[in-house]
Amino acid sequence: MAYSSEVVRRARTRLAQAKDDRERENREHLEHAYQMSPRLKEIDRQLRLTMAKAAQAVFAGGDAEALMAKAREENQGLQRERQWILDTTFEEGYLDETPICEVCGGSGYVGSTMCECLQELCRQEQRKELTFLSAGRESFDQFRLDYYPAQVDPRLGVAPRMVMEKTFQTCRKYANSFSLKSGNLLFSGNTGLGKTFLSACIARTVADSGYSVVYESSAHLFNCLERARFEGNEENRSAAGKYNACDLLIIDDLGTELAGQFVTSALYALVNDRLLEGKPTIISTNLTVDELCSRYNPQIASRLRGSYRRVAFVGEDIRLIKNRG
Repeated sequence: MAYSSEVVRRARTRLAQAKDDRERENREHLEHAYQMSPRLKEIDRQLRLTMAKAAQAVFAGGDAEALMAKAREENQGLQRERQWILDTTFEEGYLDETPICEVCGGSGYVGSTMCECLQELCRQEQRKELTFLSAGRESFDQFRLDYYPAQVDPRLGVAPRMVMEKTFQTCRKYANSFSLKSGNLLFSGNTGLGKTFLSACIARTVADSGYSVVYESSAHLFNCLERARFEGNEENRSAAGKYNACDLLIIDDLGTELAGQFVTSALYALVNDRLLEGKPTIISTNLTVDELCSRYNPQIASRLRGSYRRVAFVGEDIRLIKNRG
């Protein structure tokens, strides 16, 4: 699962800090134990010396087998005495030098593979990037179908509530079963119908499953891409790189950004690159596909028609309904 370099950097920093904290705690415990039991300190010193002395004697021409056997016997006697001191003086596990992670030792990697301990920190850092969404309270359980009319709308030939129930189930299933083969969604409909809310629910559910998710308003996304293109410093390029690197990209409110040649070319490149790499994308917009074609270009509209599943949002503006109520 692809996390941005910034997410991985923050996760590695946290893991390194946790590793340092654990090692410092172990040192403090050992120093305290030595103060309480000077004999324990002496035993540890002797344990370090016994095998070294035996090795030196062997190199000097002594009987290797006899010398090593004697060293092991001394070592085992010291170990038994040490354990007796620990059992009678300290609480269980006081001097256990357990690493922060028993799998990777706190390095974050097993060979070239990211360890689960670092993956979990990456997931936590990923969630932090989504906390701006309604203060982090989005949940499918909070979605209310009663805001949508149950009466048939003559223009639709069906009740908006029926349409939105299908939309809701589509979004929840997409989030709960997300994989890198989940495909792309195009949320379309007027403002105030729940596109942003359900996008946020998907973002949070997918991120909680361990996938890297970037949720961005179209205005902020294109501003970021523009800075990376024309200012060209490493920080801006790294910030823009997350849009192609993430497992799921969600672009909210496409069409509200300032239109222009750069926006059109950047949108085409982003949509096309993610399609070629097989990475899922969700786009929400108040525009119809014909309006998207007119605002951007036919190539973009063609990709949205052919490679995105359209999810309709219908009904009345929920904000207005809440204000009336």
